[in-house]
Amino acid sequence: MKNHIHGGNIYQYENCLDFSANCNPLGTPKGVIRAAEKSLAHIYEYPRVGCAPLREAIGEYERVSPEQIICGNGAADLIFSLCRALKPKHALIPAPTFAEYEQALNSEDCRVTRYVLKEEEGFRMQRGFLEALHKDLDMVFLCNPNNPTGMLTERDFLTEILKKCRELEIMLVVDECFLDFVDHPEEYTLKEQLGGNPNLFLLKAFTKRYAMAGIRLGYGMTGNQRLLEKMASVTQPWNVSTVAQEAGIAALKEKEYVERGRQLVFREAEFLKESLKSLGFAVFPSKANYVFFKGPEDFFESCVREGILIRDCSNYPGLSKGYYRIAVKTHEENQKLVEAFAKIQKQEGK
Repeated sequence: MKNHIHGGNIYQYENCLDFSANCNPLGTPKGVIRAAEKSLAHIYEYPRVGCAPLREAIGEYERVSPEQIICGNGAADLIFSLCRALKPKHALIPAPTFAEYEQALNSEDCRVTRYVLKEEEGFRMQRGFLEALHKDLDMVFLCNPNNPTGMLTERDFLTEILKKCRELEIMLVVDECFLDFVDHPEEYTLKEQLGGNPNLFLLKAFTKRYAMAGIRLGYGMTGNQRLLEKMASVTQPWNVSTVAQEAGIAALKEKEYVERGRQLVFREAEFLKESLKSLGFAVFPSKANYVFFKGPEDFFESCVREGILIRDCSNYPGLSKGYYRIAVKTHEENQKLVEAFAKIQKQEGK
């Protein structure tokens, strides 16, 4: 990142309605909050090393073996421990994409090559990515759907990438954290490929699905037991708190909540896209719980003045001033955003 800045900076912009961080618009489930509160009775004890009950629950939810799962202090924690374990020398990532991939790679003095996604191609992954794979690469990071664009990559193409990475002995890391808010996510996940591909690592998190950003809980899945052992050896044993473990187990029971959140996102994402288009913004067909669009270069500052916090994406490599991401929230909140956008456009004579 040009500057290591993320969404969700409510501490600096405390009087703004936050559209910069994209979590489940329903808010944290009450059952998760109760479980977290109950767990406080045990904070004088060390957390459970290895998170066995949590991994069992995740395994049942994901329909994979608990032995293929590793838990971390958010998905970002696992990205860093993965890089520490493998110590890659040369990696390939798309641009733009999530910042932590490059930051974690840089922390291991890894050379990073960026595959630039072009606006004229809708910021979609192209066949040329296959040609960018070569034997000198050690690791590849992909985000599906990508952050911040929300563009999906078809599973057939991902399978081609996986096959070539296996042939070239490249570790392929696919971040599926936002698949929870995609229609028919089972048509895009690579979970079924875990067994026969020791070079595949999938990332997931509780952050977005259950609106648990402050608790910090993520997990990775791989059929490579040696890799899991390496990651465990470079990670402190108590990296997942008791509160996070208990909250995670409770969250996985919230199936009706997850589906309500998904359906809300589907409806409201269309409302936001159509509203922004009617106001003259260039809106991309994002397939996640956020909308990616293009507007005036000073639009972030204009929104803050109206009490709205959006994600300025200009610090993503591959993007410049004028690209933004907004979370999909409740209809009432989304209406406030649209009204603020319309007011700004009217003031600027757009």
